[in-house]
Amino acid sequence: MKISTVKTDKALIINIEEAEANFSKSDQFKELVFQEIEKGNHQLILSFKQVDYLDSSFLGAVVAVLKHLIPLQGKLVLVELNTDIKNLFELTRLDKVFEIKDDVVEASNIF
Repeated sequence: MKISTVKTDKALIINIEEAEANFSKSDQFKELVFQEIEKGNHQLILSFKQVDYLDSSFLGAVVAVLKHLIPLQGKLVLVELNTDIKNLFELTRLDKVFEIKDDVVEASNIF
C-alpha cells in the first residue's frame, strides 16, 4: 500500500497512491493511518486523487479510521473523489457521514 503524507499547519494530508483501493490493501491502509493518529495527527485530509476504484472493504477501512478519530475529537475530510467513488459514497449514504470536499484547499478551510 503506497501512501504519502504532507503535514500542514492545519492537518495531515494523506495521499492514497494506488489506482485500486481494495481488500488486499485495506488492512495495511488502516494500520498506516492508525500509526499517524497515534503520533497525534487527529485532523486528517484523505486524498483519493490517484484512486480509480474503491471496493467495500477499503470503504470499511475508511469508516474505521473515522470511528477511531471521533473519541479523539479528530476530523477526517475526504477530497478529490472521482465520479464513481463519489457515487459510491452517495449510494451507501456515507456522504452524510463524511465531510467530502473537492480539493485540499477547500478541506483545509474546515479546520
